[in-house]
Amino acid sequence: MYDKPIQDYYDNDVSQCYGCGYSNTHGHQIKTHWDGKKSVTRFLPKTYHTAIPGYVYGGLIASLIDCHGTGTAAAAMAEKRGMDLTTTNAPRFVTASLQVSYLKPTPTDTELTLTGKVREITERKVIVDIQLSANTTVCAEGTVISVEMRPQQK
Repeated sequence: MYDKPIQDYYDNDVSQCYGCGYSNTHGHQIKTHWDGKKSVTRFLPKTYHTAIPGYVYGGLIASLIDCHGTGTAAAAMAEKRGMDLTTTNAPRFVTASLQVSYLKPTPTDTELTLTGKVREITERKVIVDIQLSANTTVCAEGTVISVEMRPQQK
């Protein structure tokens, strides 16, 4: 639906997130792509994202699910509102609740794919269900409840 990942449409004032902010050079800088029905993010773990040799640290998995969820929320809300993101910034969401279930060990030597689907969308809240896979194996699932940020007073 959008030419670029949703994070590229965030305002500079809210682009510092460790997981998805393009302004944070130390962060993951994930990119969430939205097709109008589902979202996809791909991420290749680094060697320092290790829990035990060969497997990804669970905190990384949680942060990827978290930021993929808020990015999905922003994309879905922008679409619901019919926003033209070439002339305005995407809405920005924060996490109200994060639930993660670790189903199988996640290997460090392969690209991870996160797929999100919107379960519910209201005026300011979006609930997103996410699966994290390594190759074709679902390693973790999560639910993110995201709430839209109010505009900051300047």
